[in-house]
Amino acid sequence: MTTENQFYNDFDTTCLDGERKTDYRSSFEIDRDRLIHTSAFRRLQAKTQVFLSGEYDFYRSRLTHSLEVAQIGRSITRFLNKTSPLLSPDYYIDEALVEASCLSHDLGHPPFGHAGERSLHNLMLPYGGFEGNAQTLRLLTETIYGDGTHRRGLNPSRAFIDGILKYKALFGSYSTPPKNHFLYNDQKPILDFILPAQPIEPDPKSFNKLKSVECQIMDWADDTAYSANDIIDGAHAGFINLQKLELWEEKQNLDADEKVLISELKELVKKGDLHRYFSKKIGFFIQAASLKSWDSPYKSLSNRWAFKVIIDPEAEKASSLYKKIAVDLVFVSPQLQQFEYKGNMMLERLFHSFMDQEVLGKGYKIAPPSLRARLEGETTEAEKARVICDYLAGMTDRFATRTYKRLFDPDFGSIVDLV
Repeated sequence: MTTENQFYNDFDTTCLDGERKTDYRSSFEIDRDRLIHTSAFRRLQAKTQVFLSGEYDFYRSRLTHSLEVAQIGRSITRFLNKTSPLLSPDYYIDEALVEASCLSHDLGHPPFGHAGERSLHNLMLPYGGFEGNAQTLRLLTETIYGDGTHRRGLNPSRAFIDGILKYKALFGSYSTPPKNHFLYNDQKPILDFILPAQPIEPDPKSFNKLKSVECQIMDWADDTAYSANDIIDGAHAGFINLQKLELWEEKQNLDADEKVLISELKELVKKGDLHRYFSKKIGFFIQAASLKSWDSPYKSLSNRWAFKVIIDPEAEKASSLYKKIAVDLVFVSPQLQQFEYKGNMMLERLFHSFMDQEVLGKGYKIAPPSLRARLEGETTEAEKARVICDYLAGMTDRFATRTYKRLFDPDFGSIVDLV
């Protein structure tokens, strides 16, 4: 260990692919720095958060959202380190580790937001499904770097991998194929690396509740960011206004606390003062976190599994209410549903085209050379489908749209375009 922090041990800093060179940085600082300089991280700037990436400059993208989550995660960590009686100056949660987990938490999300994730999952159901969190794990541990035919991961530390792992149940451990919240079956060796002594047949739902303290902080930072900021973006886009809030409120069965929150929100919308209010609200959410000891079966291996992050009920209620407003007034609006329908249609046609031509051999070589080389390196249809899924999931919104147009729009593209 290169730090005086007694919270972590060699088990936490051990890397997936063996020892790596150390320098002036801690192991977790190396994890964070390597992530930031990857193309996969940069591509988040052109992937949809809520509204289609690039439509307006001030809407949040996956990248700006991830940066906000990282700032909130660092602040929660600093707050806990300073206020929790369970921590001390030589026994504390590492900010760089939490930051790395927050920055990478959406790394595996495909173009077109959650609609894109659902589309790829439906397409990949015969081959083991698609899940954004599992895809993040795949990137970090297997595919984030490439030199033509060969792909490799970041060689991340055990604690960093576990920090992004919101779900631990394998796809095949469910009695029926799950819609989300799973890892790919072939990620079992990585799961064994993170948790060397797992129950033989863990219940998927209870197994998914096993999260390190850094992952729990990341999860609450994510909730904080999108529960507040989706309201701001929704109001800017015209999906949330006073009339719509009043109509929405009439259809709800709200308790007294929720009515107060709605009254505040309506007044803020009327004044156009959402930014200042939610900036203060984020501070409230940060300080709503506290720690308690947790009798985890794995706490003897690492202190990361010895604590639960507890959120004040008032903050949880506010966050849940804001998320419900965003879902009801923004996410299910006809305008957004039309964009999601279009994104789903594009991904479906792209997937089937690459599968038909490159995997099932129907005649046309439409894949770029790097993708074809990777496909030739796999043997089974399922492995080849996963490679095509990797390719589509890594696309930005614009690149997916451009690829679709090049294949299906007769008036788009040129023979000299880069593919």
